[in-house]
Amino acid sequence: MPFGLVKMSEIRPLQEHDLPAVADMFRVVLRKNSIPATPSLPSYLKSIFLDAPDFDPDLASKVHVRSDGRVSGFMGVLPLRMELRGEHVRAATCGSFMVEAHEEDPFAGARLLREVLSGPQDLSFSETSNDISTTMWRKMRATVAAPYSLEWLRVMRPASFVLEVGAGRFAPLRFLKPLVSPFDTLGRRSRARQTWSHYLPLAGKADAFTDTEASETESAALIPTLLASFALRPQWTPQQLEAMMIHARTKAVHGERVLRIVRTGSGKPIGLFIYYGDPGRIGRVVQIIALAGQEATVIDRLLKHAEERGMAAMRGRTQPALLEAMLGRKFAFVHASSTVVHSRRPELIEAVTTGHAFLNGFAGEGWTRLIGDRFD
Repeated sequence: MPFGLVKMSEIRPLQEHDLPAVADMFRVVLRKNSIPATPSLPSYLKSIFLDAPDFDPDLASKVHVRSDGRVSGFMGVLPLRMELRGEHVRAATCGSFMVEAHEEDPFAGARLLREVLSGPQDLSFSETSNDISTTMWRKMRATVAAPYSLEWLRVMRPASFVLEVGAGRFAPLRFLKPLVSPFDTLGRRSRARQTWSHYLPLAGKADAFTDTEASETESAALIPTLLASFALRPQWTPQQLEAMMIHARTKAVHGERVLRIVRTGSGKPIGLFIYYGDPGRIGRVVQIIALAGQEATVIDRLLKHAEERGMAAMRGRTQPALLEAMLGRKFAFVHASSTVVHSRRPELIEAVTTGHAFLNGFAGEGWTRLIGDRFD
């Protein structure tokens, strides 16, 4: 470097040699864990951000590099082919947005986001935007999609639920599980209707339907049909969906995966659900998909299955069609992170704000192992 010139920080595409630094930053910034990342995490980051079959160099993930050459920021980008009423839409799913030592370069995050949003894509969105990130997105004229930005919760067994919440802070509390189960059983016997604190498998329309364990291949072939009513939706091939489901097999933090298809009495599929959880724990729903008008039935089958497995509670992310179907079913809603969208095309924003877009879960980053899995 010539004398007198000072190297400035830069934003550039992610490269393979950046992966160990990004992995360590992921552990510290997002997982709040100071232990250095094991080789499994950089390897996984490489598999989804550099080696994926649909990798697009024009929509590459970006890193912020300080003047001393150290990687101090990252935004992961997953290319996604979508369509709006038959028209091809090029989308970028943005996630794992993180900046280290923010006080040393307070504009690093904003520069990183601006670089990603200035790409050639028609639509950019994230389903995991925290309050700080959302403020930055707003400054870039992004839209917060409120009906997609709520977390829902349905308590199944109140005593077990309270124990699980406490065990989230102090894990040994789970040893008390045998002591609280009788309280859940007693509470269920003393009630004859649904309440905010209990779920009861009451007779209803959903009893005329069934849900059965599904293979990844069968589910991947069904999903495009279930999405046909959405004006703005992903253009996945069955092969892409199956590959995503293989990624989503394991989320060790959340528990065992459950993948089931809901059918009519004659065997016609009307929807499916995917959740993770072990009996007595809080289940995490990654995706609920249903034919238009059948959302309530699929939700009821999900809750019935979760109750039979002994789940303490279920939680997941809203979508407009699901939100309407959940009304009256004793769901609680909170805001934990936002779904934000950015586009220069008003018709794409309108599809989202009117609830006619399929976003979150598999149309996001909820399917990846970065959410809910361990890399020990």
